[in-house]
Amino acid sequence: MFVQIEITPNPNSLKFLPGKNVSNSGSFEVTKKEETDNELVRNILSINGVTGVFLGQDFLSINKKDETTWEDIKHIAISLINDFYATGKEFVIANELFEEKKEELNEIEKKIISILETKIRPAVAKDGGDIKFKEFKNGIVKVELQGSCSGCPSSTMTLKQGVQNLLCHYLPEVKEVVAI
Repeated sequence: MFVQIEITPNPNSLKFLPGKNVSNSGSFEVTKKEETDNELVRNILSINGVTGVFLGQDFLSINKKDETTWEDIKHIAISLINDFYATGKEFVIANELFEEKKEELNEIEKKIISILETKIRPAVAKDGGDIKFKEFKNGIVKVELQGSCSGCPSSTMTLKQGVQNLLCHYLPEVKEVVAI
């Protein structure tokens, strides 16, 4: 198996593409080994300097500390990914592992989520990250940036010039977008 690596706008994050499915239950981020029983994610988080693992549909993003070099991480990560899939596993994260609670959403929240999922999430995923709706209150949309987007130097510009402009254009009720 050949695991491809793509750089992201965040210098402390790389996107790993195993050429196989990674998650069939949406995106998921883990920053502490204790947060998961998943063997691959725990092993990657054990690599010295790794601060988080983000799992998308067909990729993993690994975040690292500033002082750690990618040369210290990427070959170990590729080896762990190859070993994981060599055992015959189909997914790193499967549907039955994580069930998100569905809250009752009002019409404006449904529209915000629809725009995030159709117009914004695909672009953010190309850079190895994700954006999740958290709340809409008093004209302010709160979102969570994950994966490569978390801690990225250009995420503030993306959030204000991209996400906020798009949501304000389609939904006059939206006045501002902030990351939590």
